[in-house]
Amino acid sequence: MGVHKQSVSFTESAFDHVQALVAAGEYPNVSAAVSGELARARSARLRDQALLEAEVQRRLALPPDQWQAMDSPADFTAEARDWLARR
Repeated sequence: MGVHKQSVSFTESAFDHVQALVAAGEYPNVSAAVSGELARARSARLRDQALLEAEVQRRLALPPDQWQAMDSPADFTAEARDWLARR
């Protein structure tokens, strides 16, 4: 069984973040902080993916008479586009 080594490049702000975690005593060194933060991010992505999949399955299980007609695809994304425009 072999070991797979992976290298990762960080932005300055990401590196500053893990250095701050080490300085705060959350991790013993930068390598552990990077591994811990990557594991935390992966866990959050998996949780979000599971929630999305559950919601899609819930919506697909609705009987056809409970689906609402959509007037225009633009109406569907209008709120998101307005929010992006304000940023």
